[in-house]
Amino acid sequence: MKYVDGFVVAVPAANKQQYLELAARAAQVFKDHGATRVVECWGDDVPEGKLTDFRGAVKAEDGEIVVFSWIEYPSREVRDRVNQEAMKDPRFEGMDKQMPFDGKRMIFGGFVPLLDE
Repeated sequence: MKYVDGFVVAVPAANKQQYLELAARAAQVFKDHGATRVVECWGDDVPEGKLTDFRGAVKAEDGEIVVFSWIEYPSREVRDRVNQEAMKDPRFEGMDKQMPFDGKRMIFGGFVPLLDE
């Protein structure tokens, strides 16, 4: 069964290109190790909610854009292996120091798809 890792971050609008470049580098590492698809979505219509919303979930500040991303894998087992291998990949060295966003406000999790049409 397929498996998906989902992520939501707040990225300063001025850092869009830097984020895209970093995401593209990371995507290649994940795909080289077995991920089947990586999607990065730049917020375009992210409304503020009355109780909860994407902006609140990542404590987005003025001038920040919510980014919604996911990585697809053939299975949870493949995802677990890919994550272990990717973190050891030399292409990831120093990437944590180049983050164009506050990683402490990132939310993420692993999901089993319920519907895939």
